[in-house]
Amino acid sequence: MMHHLKLLFLLAATFVLPASRDGLISAAEESSSRPNIVFLFADDQNTYSVGCYGNSDVQTPQMDQLARDGMVFDNHYNTTAICMASRSNVFTGMYEYKTGCNFSHGNMRPEVWAKSYPVLLRQAGYLTAFAGKFGIEVQGKGLCEDDFDVWGGGPGQTHYETAKNKSMAKYAKRYPHSTLSYGAFGQDFIRTAAKQDKPFCLSISFKAPHKPATPDPRFNPIYEGKTFTKPANFGREFSEHLSPQSKAGRQYPRFTEWKYDTDYDGEMRKYHQQIYGIDVALGMIRDELKAQGVADNTVVIYTSDNGYICGAHGYGSKVLPMEESSRVPLMIYDPRSPLNGKQIRCDRLTGNIDFAPTMLELAGLSIPDNMDGKSLLGLLQNPNEGGHEQMAFINVFGPLATHSLTCLTRQHKYTYWWFGNDQMDPVEELFDTENDPLELVNQANRPEHAAPLEQMRKRYDQELAKWKQQAVDYNDYQRYGTLFDRHVPLDEKAIR
Repeated sequence: MMHHLKLLFLLAATFVLPASRDGLISAAEESSSRPNIVFLFADDQNTYSVGCYGNSDVQTPQMDQLARDGMVFDNHYNTTAICMASRSNVFTGMYEYKTGCNFSHGNMRPEVWAKSYPVLLRQAGYLTAFAGKFGIEVQGKGLCEDDFDVWGGGPGQTHYETAKNKSMAKYAKRYPHSTLSYGAFGQDFIRTAAKQDKPFCLSISFKAPHKPATPDPRFNPIYEGKTFTKPANFGREFSEHLSPQSKAGRQYPRFTEWKYDTDYDGEMRKYHQQIYGIDVALGMIRDELKAQGVADNTVVIYTSDNGYICGAHGYGSKVLPMEESSRVPLMIYDPRSPLNGKQIRCDRLTGNIDFAPTMLELAGLSIPDNMDGKSLLGLLQNPNEGGHEQMAFINVFGPLATHSLTCLTRQHKYTYWWFGNDQMDPVEELFDTENDPLELVNQANRPEHAAPLEQMRKRYDQELAKWKQQAVDYNDYQRYGTLFDRHVPLDEKAIR
C-alpha cells in the first residue's frame, strides 16, 4: 500500500504515467479507439456571460469557437445550484438526496464515491487527472487524491494565488493567477498522456469567477472602462411577484451588499474578466490537443457548477431556482458528431446529473442503475430526440425558509414554497420559461393558467415521490419528504 501511495505521489509530481495499471486492463481494452475526455468546469458562471448565449458585451472567443465547432445546449440546468452539491451531482450522476452531500448536511460516503465517473473510468483503463476545486470530501478518503493518476486539486475553495495551491505551486512563477495555471496543468497532462496507449480523462474545476472577485491583472485591458447592458429583469422592481421565502436568504441582501445596485459596471468588469481568463485557459487546452494530434479523438465538455444572479430581480449569488442561478452554459464538442460546425443548438432539457452517464457511455461502459442522469451523446447525433421530460431542482442550503423543491420541464418551472410563519404563507410559483425566460409573470395565481399549473403540480408530486423512495437515510434528507409535500398541512410539519 505504501509503495502504491509513493508511486501516485511521483506521478503527480512528474507527470510520468504508467503504461498499464496492475495488469487489470488488457492492451486491447486500453486502445486509443475510445475517445479521450476533457471536462472543464467553471464556478458561478451564468449563461449571460458568454457571447454564444447572446451577450454582445462580452469577449469569449474560445467558448464561442467551441460552440461553433460542437453544440450549444440552451436548457441545461444544475439540479442543485451550489458548488458542493452540484459537484456531487456531476461526479455521481445522481440527485442531491441520493448523494447525501452538501454544506450543513455532510460529506459523501465512500460507497457513493465508488460509483463516480472518475473511479469507474480509471477502473476501465482511463488515465485520469484532476485539477482545481474538488469541492467535496469523502468519508475516510478526504479529497480522493489516490483515485487519480495525476492530481492538481485542492481543498475547500482553493486560492486564486497559484502559489497557495500546494499541488499547483510549480506553475506559480509563470502563472501566478490560478486560472491559467490550470490551463498549463491541462497542457502538461495532455502532452504526456498522448504518448500512452490509453485513453485519458482530464477534469479541471476552475475557481473563477467565484467571489471574492480576483481577476488576473494581465487581462485588465480587456474590459477597462467598459459599460454593460443590464438584463431586462434587473433590479428590485422585478422582484415583487417573487415569493417572500426567496427573499429570506443571503441572495436578496447581496444585491446591495455586492453593489450591483450602485456599481454594476464595476462588478461586471471583474466578473467577466475572470471568465475571460478561463476562456484563455480553454484555448490553451484545445491548442495542446491539436499539437499532440489527439483533438480528433477527444470530447470537450464545458459548463459551470451553477449560475449567478448578478442583480436580476434585485438578487445576487446563486442557490435559488431562478433562471440566472439554475441554468448554465453547456457546450460539447465530440469530433465524431455529424452535426459539428453546423451551428446547431439543442433545446432539450438536460442537467448536471447527465455528465457521469455521458462519460461512461463515451468509455463504452454501462450506466449504473443508481444514476438519475441520461447520456447526452444521442443529442449530439439528433438534438431533437432525448433529454428529460422533467427534472427536479433542489435547495436545502441556507435558511429553512429558502429550502424548496422545484420541477422543471422544457417550458415550465414550478416551485412549491412550503415554509410559513407569522410573516409569510406557503406559496406557489409557475413560470413559462419558454415564453417568459426572464420570469416576469408568476402564472400560479392566474385562472387562465390553471391547466398547466395542475399539470406541473402533478409532475412536482412525482419528483417528491422519488425523493421519498430514494433519499439516503442519513445527513438529514428524509424529513424533506414531509416538508416539501403539498398535501401535508403546515401545522403538521416540524419546523426547527
